[in-house]
Amino acid sequence: MVIDYALAGYRVASRDVRQDWQDVSLPDTELVSMSSCVADLLDVDPDGWDDWFEDVESARRGRAREVRADLHVLGVGFAVPDLPELLTDITAGGWERAAGSLPERLVRQEPAPGGRVLGFELVGYDSGIWHTWTCLGGLVRDVGHATGVRPGRWGLIQDEEQARLAADWLTESGLGDPKVFFWVAAKVVELPA
Repeated sequence: MVIDYALAGYRVASRDVRQDWQDVSLPDTELVSMSSCVADLLDVDPDGWDDWFEDVESARRGRAREVRADLHVLGVGFAVPDLPELLTDITAGGWERAAGSLPERLVRQEPAPGGRVLGFELVGYDSGIWHTWTCLGGLVRDVGHATGVRPGRWGLIQDEEQARLAADWLTESGLGDPKVFFWVAAKVVELPA
């Protein structure tokens, strides 16, 4: 079964080392995440209200202005079947569908960006923050015990079907409560800087 992914946008994110509070099954270095819980994200606007770049060129320009070598341009997509519930979750959290916003991009369902697929990250939205399964204590272990799905290279799930299985299980388990109720497998691709 082929699943289409809709463009969420672009992140300029650091690659980091595993922190003491993160699951020991994660790689020690070069962790990739679209979540500000575990990665430094470059802001689009000077006030720090948005860290989603609408297009790859803006993300590349933002990355070029920084002197940090650990920043990478990531493209993020969400599975089209997940969009109705994800959009409900996002807008219930107060994010409006203004022109150029993440919800507006998801409604348009433009194809997710091409590039080198790094893997899939289990994420969920909570009041302006995207949490990842690696930032909420014990979720990596719980998912592994229940489904057999474990993080691979970069701390991401390498197989799409396994990632979707893990996201569904995590949603059904309720273990993200009270922060995240609906989990999705975000497709993360790396684009040349």
